[in-house]
Amino acid sequence: MTNDLFEAITKHGAAVNLSTRAKLHLTGADRVRYLNGQVTNDVRRVKADEALYACVTDAKGRIAGDVVVHATTDALLLDAEPALRESLSLRLERYIVADDVELTDVTEEWQLWHVWGATAPVGVKSARFGMPGVDVWLPVGETFEPACQVLNDEALETWRILQKVPRWPHELNAETFPPEAGLETRAMDFFKGCYIGQEVLSRIKTTGKMPREMIAFETETAVNVGDEICTDKTVGTVTSVTMHPVTGFTVGLGMVRQSAVGSDLTVSGTVLRRR
Repeated sequence: MTNDLFEAITKHGAAVNLSTRAKLHLTGADRVRYLNGQVTNDVRRVKADEALYACVTDAKGRIAGDVVVHATTDALLLDAEPALRESLSLRLERYIVADDVELTDVTEEWQLWHVWGATAPVGVKSARFGMPGVDVWLPVGETFEPACQVLNDEALETWRILQKVPRWPHELNAETFPPEAGLETRAMDFFKGCYIGQEVLSRIKTTGKMPREMIAFETETAVNVGDEICTDKTVGTVTSVTMHPVTGFTVGLGMVRQSAVGSDLTVSGTVLRRR
């Protein structure tokens, strides 16, 4: 990402084409009750004009996928990372037993765009990348021309990391509890009732104890994904990196043992500055 592009995004916003994301369609009289028992947030609060972010967790409370959910008059629409298309469908279908629910993969039928900034059109409110924005769902074949800069995948990844937004499978994966990635306020509701993994996550909420915690950092030296984060011993791993378009510094995200978060952290001997 160039300095000029970064300044343009900061001042005017941007658009991204998310049409490759997996898209699932839930219908049936029990769809809200059913999905509410599968995800970490309260699906009963989903609106037609505002999306809800949530995680699908396993019985141990770890993340099986993260989803954005919004409602139409007779259905719920979910979207997730492209790599989760098959596994998430299988995970959700597994728990449809006597429920009046039908799950359909509509990935190839819909476009999905996200726009933020002053030129954002009317759409479903959603804050996917650290800024208030809107999602625009369109049937495949229809034309959409946003009145702002359209980011490619590389530029969007830089923006995501600068905004400290965790992503599957880098920070979010089958080893991660949602609170470890800072999703407690954004993707979780502790008053909604039972869902798969709820007991473990409620215990983490009560004790405040979890194995790891996501950090955001910067350094003037090169750092790579997979590099070890250390104190006097290895305490974590770098999960995402990019170059800041203004300073030229390496900025990144990492997962670190909770007990080491307040310590001086280094990669290859270089002290990381927290962001």
